[in-house]
Amino acid sequence: MRQIQPYVVEALPFAPPGAPASCVPRLVEHDRLQCPADGPDDPATLLEEFLAGHGLPVHDLTRPGVHPPDGPAGTVCGAAVFVSAAAGARMVGAAAGPASPAPAVPDLVAVVYRHGTAPAAGRTRRHPVHDHRIRFDGVHREADAPWELGPWTESWTPQRHADAVRQARDAIAAGEIYQVNVVGHGSARYAGDPLPALARLARLPGARYGGVLTGPGWAIGCASPETLVEVTDGRVYTRPIKGTRPATGPGRRELLESAKERAEHVMIVDLERNDLARIARTGTVRVDELYAIRRWSNLWQAESTVSATLADGRGLADLLRAVCPGGSVTGAPKLAALAQIAALEPVGRGASMGGLGWIGPDRIDLGLTIRTVAVDAERVHVWAGGGITWGSDPAAEVAEAAAKSGPVRAILAGPR
Repeated sequence: MRQIQPYVVEALPFAPPGAPASCVPRLVEHDRLQCPADGPDDPATLLEEFLAGHGLPVHDLTRPGVHPPDGPAGTVCGAAVFVSAAAGARMVGAAAGPASPAPAVPDLVAVVYRHGTAPAAGRTRRHPVHDHRIRFDGVHREADAPWELGPWTESWTPQRHADAVRQARDAIAAGEIYQVNVVGHGSARYAGDPLPALARLARLPGARYGGVLTGPGWAIGCASPETLVEVTDGRVYTRPIKGTRPATGPGRRELLESAKERAEHVMIVDLERNDLARIARTGTVRVDELYAIRRWSNLWQAESTVSATLADGRGLADLLRAVCPGGSVTGAPKLAALAQIAALEPVGRGASMGGLGWIGPDRIDLGLTIRTVAVDAERVHVWAGGGITWGSDPAAEVAEAAAKSGPVRAILAGPR
């Protein structure tokens, strides 16, 4: 069995996503946590206790610590963190849904970094554990081995995808939900080292949370533009994205003028307001920006910013239970939407629709893992979908999912 190396998160060049830029040349992996969502422990509590055990102030997020960029060697800088959609569902007691098509990828990962010795003046040092190699049954093949990506195999046909959209509309008509996000999956066999391809993905235009996370026998590449949750100076932010059109002049106008897209978007903004209210000081939830049009790769997308002041004593586990899984990739009401997702989708969401980012002494910044790829020892996996409302057209929803996965698949197949 092949093993993907190195076991580290990095936002190229060779830096954990969201890590303080001034610290990157000194960072050394100190410890890590990896576990499945169906283990004996609650993922939110497990993560909070693990990070607190390394001195990060995550028991009360209203009392942040101070990040010392010039701290001595051995000082904990922070942690790169991944939380899958399945782990998020477990946190809120939702239906587990079908199994992941990439079971080698853990549902919860935290990589704690400490400051090492700074490189000598005038010298640039690569990340100390990065070697860009992949292991084949104990034999190393270097990074210049030819990269080949085979044909894609879909977990459902366009017809089955369209049927799922119709079933979702039926559930909306029955009053079971107001909206639900339906996601499909495709995979392809590969040969060679996948890390350069994942690095290209992380550099896609608009990839605010671009990065690569690896472990024994697996890797995740992310090009997400969407903020799942950010905490800075005692205030919490989420920036849902909902609404997509081609990045053309007519596409932008159509997105701005679409009553269906705006209604879908506002529903998710209301859901996010409700999510943040669960952990917020009374009266502090607000919408800072509504339906702003942003560009990701070759698409226009609508984004809003919702924020609140955290209530005293709220810790990391409280925060994750409030915002996970992300509202823009579940639906409303969230628990009912998760039940529909478990029934409609052919395979689990794996590395997609979760959270990836950085937790430091002074801040938290996790992106939602849309536009995200998982690699196991044999295959590359991609997920894409969209929000379904009563006004959704099945054929249009199938086309939208293909438009979202298209740039990801193209860059994976592209030249080194």
